[in-house]
Amino acid sequence: MRRLFGSVRARATLAATAVVALTLVAAGAVVLLSLRSNLAGQADTAADGAARAVAAQIAQGVPYRELDLDEDHPVQVVDRDGRVLDASEDLESISGTGVQDVTPVPSPDAGQGEDSDGGDAPEADDIGEVTWHGQGRATVDGESVAYRLARVEVTDRSDETVLVYAGASLQAQQDAVHTAATVMLIGLPVLLGVVAWVTWTVTRRALRPVEAIRREMSAVTASEDLARRVPVPDTHDEVARLARTTNETLAALETSVERQRRFVADASHELRSPIASLRTQLEVAAAHPELLDLEGAVEDTVRLQRLAADLLLLARLDAGERAGDTRFDLASLVREQAADRPLVTVEAWDVQVAGSRGQLGRLLANLLDNAQRHARSEVSVAVRRDGDRAVVEVTDDGDGVPEGDRERIFERFVRLDEARARDDGGAGLGLAIARDVAVRHGGTLTVRGAPAGGALFELRLPGV
Repeated sequence: MRRLFGSVRARATLAATAVVALTLVAAGAVVLLSLRSNLAGQADTAADGAARAVAAQIAQGVPYRELDLDEDHPVQVVDRDGRVLDASEDLESISGTGVQDVTPVPSPDAGQGEDSDGGDAPEADDIGEVTWHGQGRATVDGESVAYRLARVEVTDRSDETVLVYAGASLQAQQDAVHTAATVMLIGLPVLLGVVAWVTWTVTRRALRPVEAIRREMSAVTASEDLARRVPVPDTHDEVARLARTTNETLAALETSVERQRRFVADASHELRSPIASLRTQLEVAAAHPELLDLEGAVEDTVRLQRLAADLLLLARLDAGERAGDTRFDLASLVREQAADRPLVTVEAWDVQVAGSRGQLGRLLANLLDNAQRHARSEVSVAVRRDGDRAVVEVTDDGDGVPEGDRERIFERFVRLDEARARDDGGAGLGLAIARDVAVRHGGTLTVRGAPAGGALFELRLPGV
């Protein structure tokens, strides 16, 4: 049961059914109350008519014992003292009028009929307004029924005020309300069942793509195969967007994992050479101290130290290390990195940037190292402002970078000249680190051909 109601389908079905049930119950209650009110109003109108008709006869001077009482409406005529002057012939009992007696008292009908020739007889419409409405029960011919009662006050020809009570049966109202309530009670469960079934079916169809996505993601988790993709439904709704986003996430994960695998493999390969060389030299020195190549051991150690530092920096960048927001002069940093470097000339104007001074210093050092490694006779560095951007251009007069390789050189462990890179101690990480640092600082790093030949690396950073 807990598992069932833990599903979206079950909750959606339950919620829809509950909402429809509450709506139908509220609407049904309104309908029943409106029906009951309307029928009660009709009963009041009928009772008013019957009471006013009898009151008109009394006002005309018709003796009480000769009143024409409507057989369909029980009538009771009483005076101010509560004596019954007349009542319907079949009326056996009545409640709600305040006078339960239905047997007329002996009355000489004093004053009734004596002035019948004086003036025009009043019509029923000339009788006073109904002064009271109420509800009670009356027994007529042995059948007790609920009635709506109306009261009209009228003055007879003897100038006595009497009260005329007349009732209209509520049996039709009760039957109609009961019938409507029965229909609602029978139809409500059926309608709720239809709503629940439709909601369950529609929700199942709507969630079918989601279930397909879930199964595929479960298979990806079990197989660890990030090359798999979830099915994208042929729709333009949220589920289709979810599927496309999931596939984009899987593709990003696949790229990241593959990149990490290549990184680990390449790092292992790059670390193996200096470690093996250093171990060999140490083993030879242990056996033959006079053969120790101290200079080579130091070079291998330095190479290993640089490679380890590059790998640690890449790991920090991949982990999302923040660039910082320290403000400093980029031209000053360039001059600092170019100091004591042969062949390097600097032309710089003060430009303020924000970020990590250490990371940007490493970026510039890597660009200068790369330029010196490939330059024939000169490396030039220019620092300037271009709108809201700080621009650094590093140019060498070497062979340049082939156009087809201008993006590939920024990949990790990529070297266009394997033999020369290894001899010079390069592991193919410098330019990859430089671009990662530039991107972390909201900038770009690109390469193109220099006007006079060679390569021109352009760094653009947000200025402050």
